[in-house]
Amino acid sequence: MELVTTREELAKARAGLTGTVGVVMTMGALHEGHETLLRAAREQADHVLVTIFVNPLQFGPNEDFDRYPRTLAADLEVCRRAGADVVFAPSREEIYPGGEPRVRVDPGSLGAELEGQSRPGFFHGVLTVVLKLFQLTRPDLAFFGEKDYQQLTLIRRMVRDLGVPVQVLGVPTVREPDGLALSSRNRYLSEPERAAALSLSGALRAGAEAAEQGRDAGVVLSAAHQAFGAGTPGAQLDYLVLTDPDLEPGPVDGPARLLIAAWVGSTRLIDNMPIRLAPRS
Repeated sequence: MELVTTREELAKARAGLTGTVGVVMTMGALHEGHETLLRAAREQADHVLVTIFVNPLQFGPNEDFDRYPRTLAADLEVCRRAGADVVFAPSREEIYPGGEPRVRVDPGSLGAELEGQSRPGFFHGVLTVVLKLFQLTRPDLAFFGEKDYQQLTLIRRMVRDLGVPVQVLGVPTVREPDGLALSSRNRYLSEPERAAALSLSGALRAGAEAAEQGRDAGVVLSAAHQAFGAGTPGAQLDYLVLTDPDLEPGPVDGPARLLIAAWVGSTRLIDNMPIRLAPRS
């Protein structure tokens, strides 16, 4: 495995990769969820290229950029174990040599909803760095986790709308045995907060169970809200919505997505789950 930190080193390493190249973009602090992405890339591409970059554009003024965990040595071991060929770990100046870019990717109306409503400008930052990294790594395949479902949806839309020559593949969320979605931010949780965090996955399961029983969208959403409210105290709901798989507005029928975000102490967590609603009569 080769570690590169500059554009020039990346270009040279990328030129040596023949066949299909899969990219996994991360902000480091890698866990089993990231390793699942790497294994999926290893299975479907001839070569795997990993990026590790804590992107300042997607952190708001009151968010955790400075305390976001930087664990490069451990991250490299995860990449090596999962069979990555190249790891690109650039500095902030390497990605944004002229300072923060004045031109950024506009995510459209969806970028101001859900996560975008709670974190203004977040998706401008995400899509800008993803597009930039696509241009630098030139992958055939790109693997993103479904836990960040709105992000995945917007990246797919950007690729389609801007004609970026890459296939974007979603990888299902990896969970702890008790249902908590794996996240780099879970390390911020105290023991009582971690127990409270189970309210998110508990709400999603309740909604999914209602859907399996053939209940309509209103009942499914109500069941999820009730389960969240009945969970361990300590989690404050931000949003809980039921939408279609593309996060489009309007009545939901058939395949759907249940999405939730909540504050647990000072840590904001998100989760989601695919469900299938019974056809409306």
